[in-house]
Amino acid sequence: MNLSALFKPVQVQANTDVDDVGSELSGKLEKAELLKVLNKFTQRREIKSLCSENGLDAYLQQQAFGSFRRYCIEAENLPVDLHITFSDITQGAGHIDDIFPYFLRHAKTVFPHLDCMDDLKKISDLRQPANWYSNARAITRKIVFHAGPTNSGKTYHAMERYLSAKSGVYCGPLKLLATEVYNKANERGTPCDLVTGEERKFGISEGSPANHVACTVEMTSVNTPYEVAVIDEIQQIRDPQRGWAWTRAFLGLIADEVHVCGEPGALNLLQKICETTGETVEVRRYDRLTELTVENTALGSLDNVVSGDCIVCFSKHDIYTVSREIEARGKEVAVIYGGLPPGTKLAQAAKFNDPTNSCKVMVATDAIGMGLNLSIRRIIFYSLIKPSMNERGEREIDTISVSSALQIAGRAGRFRTQWEHGYVTAFKTEDLQTLQQILAQTPEPLKQAGLHPTADQIELYAYHLPSSSLSNLMDIFVNLCTVDDSLYFMCNIEDFKFLAEMIQHVPLPLRARYVFCCAPINRKMPFVCSMFLKVARQYSRNEPITFDFIKKNCGWPFKLPKTILDLVHLEAVFDVMDLYRFMDLFPEAAYVRDAQKELDEIIQQGVFQITRLLKNTEASQDGETSSYLMRRITHMKEPRLPSSSRGRLTERLLAQGLLTPGMLNELRKEWDAQQVGNSNSQSNEMSEPVVNSDDEDNFSGIGRKTRKKRRK
Repeated sequence: MNLSALFKPVQVQANTDVDDVGSELSGKLEKAELLKVLNKFTQRREIKSLCSENGLDAYLQQQAFGSFRRYCIEAENLPVDLHITFSDITQGAGHIDDIFPYFLRHAKTVFPHLDCMDDLKKISDLRQPANWYSNARAITRKIVFHAGPTNSGKTYHAMERYLSAKSGVYCGPLKLLATEVYNKANERGTPCDLVTGEERKFGISEGSPANHVACTVEMTSVNTPYEVAVIDEIQQIRDPQRGWAWTRAFLGLIADEVHVCGEPGALNLLQKICETTGETVEVRRYDRLTELTVENTALGSLDNVVSGDCIVCFSKHDIYTVSREIEARGKEVAVIYGGLPPGTKLAQAAKFNDPTNSCKVMVATDAIGMGLNLSIRRIIFYSLIKPSMNERGEREIDTISVSSALQIAGRAGRFRTQWEHGYVTAFKTEDLQTLQQILAQTPEPLKQAGLHPTADQIELYAYHLPSSSLSNLMDIFVNLCTVDDSLYFMCNIEDFKFLAEMIQHVPLPLRARYVFCCAPINRKMPFVCSMFLKVARQYSRNEPITFDFIKKNCGWPFKLPKTILDLVHLEAVFDVMDLYRFMDLFPEAAYVRDAQKELDEIIQQGVFQITRLLKNTEASQDGETSSYLMRRITHMKEPRLPSSSRGRLTERLLAQGLLTPGMLNELRKEWDAQQVGNSNSQSNEMSEPVVNSDDEDNFSGIGRKTRKKRRK
């Protein structure tokens, strides 16, 4: 993208002088003559050269010339000095180039960045992020890297040091992990507070903050000193969306000891970053505590599922389909996916882990890769295709990464559980060899850590470019910034920009607008987005977001879900309640938290009877599966597909999880039955599909091909 195109022209107000002094001194200007002078001025090669020297490239010149021309022609009267200059030129007493100083003054009003480009570049110079954290640089920190695979005890050893310290902070990737540490610390007699994006729970009392804190990594304080800090899952530092939070924690934590846990592949990057801080990394390596075997045969059929199995899917639709088919075989299923509240995930995990419970099988997404202690005998990959987001904010469909595959597979065979020997396989025979190859590899070493513009940096940008929107400021920052790409990359800002554009028309202070846009909401859920907008509007009017406001807009009291769509809506309501974060204008947090706990329990009950919800959903749809899928498709941004699969609709739907193989077969049967019915009822014509080998999958009832008809 052309950088200049990011700078939006500012509307210049017409001259406010009531008296036309210029006309009194040098006579009235003819608009036609004035237009001729302006056109000649804009076409001069010397003027274009002067523009380039003053930072106006061809794009900006075109915009500025157009604005200057309109200003001069449409103004009832011009500033005196400009009027006299034009008068002299039209009378042959001045040179046309004399207009340039006035044009340049106008151009700098239209494009204020021309006067402050050097300042903007300095603000967005991100080559030395270590220097942003002067308090951390002022002390000598001991960096300890606990490197090892899943189930190696690396986090356990770091946590033992954390719990024995006088003060400490645990920084985890998930609320679930932070909550687990909070509970464990308080049970062990180490008072600990919990800080996530939505709440703070006190280990002692509200008026007495504990010396230990468990938090999500984004909420890590880089202003509070601790004896020990633990940063979990450090390999997330490369994540295109959230990597900046791990970078900030690693560089900015004020702690005597910083214990970092994660994949061995992160070591080289951490050592290079520590070279910029003058610190060294002490490495402690761990081996897996239990055996993990990749099986030589695929599962093949859900009839072969046994106790201790966990089928891993990468879409909700596969979750629903697989769980229903397993329960149809008389086996009870625990279900875990990313959209569920923490309490529901823990309840499902507890049901599956309990040896006395009748539930012996789990169906889950890759949400089990982090944050849950599960007693799994065998991991079964239902598919190896997973949607992901790249650095440019584009959704891609690709084979699961080595790192993710190892993380998920490693959940089988947990130390000191009934299944200490873990097994891994694929559901499909054709996937097994690929899975074996993936699991035989070592994850690629991390090469770069993520960065993100800070609120302070964006506020400085806004000072220089006061007319620019927050989304526009972020775009300009990312395009102007200088990053040491041997160590860092700029994280994707598309979600941030989406929220910024959504509330652009809402009058908010820049700092509050920035924090709103950091909210971790699912932008594909219309209800969540509309509530996000309502909360921002209420906040902008300086009106408290009360519990009554939440009840009125979220449909409290909540009812048990009857269909899957009801369950999805309740999950969205839970996400909305997570927006309840600005405590100065959100005065009834305790009531909202209580309602959220109640909602969590209702969602738990819904998930416990997920098969019944699926049956109710199908009954309520009354055969309109195709239209339902189409509605889902219209609300989802189409992922970027590998070139080999692009263009085949059902392949895209299958990859996105909007269509399962089972659903596809059902739709084919419906279509075939419909065609038979048509041929019986229409004696004078016969429908004949036009197909070739590449298009046969498109007979799904969704996006149907046009059929040629041939009369007898």
